[in-house]
Amino acid sequence: MTRPIQKFCITLLLSTSLCAAAVAQEENDISPTPETPPAETTAETGPVDEAYGAYQRGMYLTALALALPRAKEDDAAAQTLIAELYANGFGVDRNLERAAGWYEIAAQNGDAHAAFQLGLLYQTGDGVEQDRARAAELVKQAAEAGLIEAKYNLAQLHIEGRFVEPNLSYAAQLLAEAADKGLPEAQYDLGIMVMEGAGVEPNPERGADLIGAAASEGLIAAQIEYATLLTLGKGVPQDFKTAFLWYQQAAKRGNPVAQARLGRLYAAGQGVEQDIVESAKWRALARRQGLKDEILDNLLAGADSTMIEQGEEWAKIWPEQPSGQNASN
Repeated sequence: MTRPIQKFCITLLLSTSLCAAAVAQEENDISPTPETPPAETTAETGPVDEAYGAYQRGMYLTALALALPRAKEDDAAAQTLIAELYANGFGVDRNLERAAGWYEIAAQNGDAHAAFQLGLLYQTGDGVEQDRARAAELVKQAAEAGLIEAKYNLAQLHIEGRFVEPNLSYAAQLLAEAADKGLPEAQYDLGIMVMEGAGVEPNPERGADLIGAAASEGLIAAQIEYATLLTLGKGVPQDFKTAFLWYQQAAKRGNPVAQARLGRLYAAGQGVEQDIVESAKWRALARRQGLKDEILDNLLAGADSTMIEQGEEWAKIWPEQPSGQNASN
């Protein structure tokens, strides 16, 4: 997450004539024969809902056609929908400058999602001139409006202390609000802060619970951290078998740290029956991604060379990108 729209928005000249000019530009992108529109508006579902319904069904030009009249009437939800179409290139050519213009209009009309997305664009300098101070303002605006993703990002800014006042206590509060809504990244980060006593009273048990919750949501970093807590018995009873299962999940999704840690458990026979071939395989897979593990190397130093070679051969036929891999999560 044209040019005239962006210029007008940044100068905050949000008049009816501006929206009319913007709508006129977008109307040029609608094909003369768009997709068949959805059913007519009813009392329960207003025009914006119809546009969003078309959007969800992949009828992007229809969504644009339905959203434009509402956007002209300063409907922030419709304006945000149009921005999303341009930001993602759905039904129209991808145009981040035009998307930023519509996000700006919608944000000024009170749409929290638009403010957040515009903040991300200012953060990266995509579609607008990079301005991280402005990005922080927009993220704060969205967070104060209750947007969970914005609260998480604002917490990160307060942790880093860049473009906002460094404040670990407030960051922890924001993370707690996002964590309570089930955001795994917030659960994980708050868990780390609680474990370390950063901005909050240290509480290893609560910290481990939060990290475990994020792990259960599929966050790879949390799966690795929770497995490590289990091996150390920190905040949770020591449990190598359960640690093995968590490392295994993350390793199969392609994370090299998890692959090396899984290799350690196989080599030492902790939580699983000792298997040098499997250990060597996972070490080779981690190395393939540039990760070397001295502890694992020492564990395998005196192992049967034939088993090592066999494991390395198995690694060669392991897919480069396992199905469902998302090593960044």
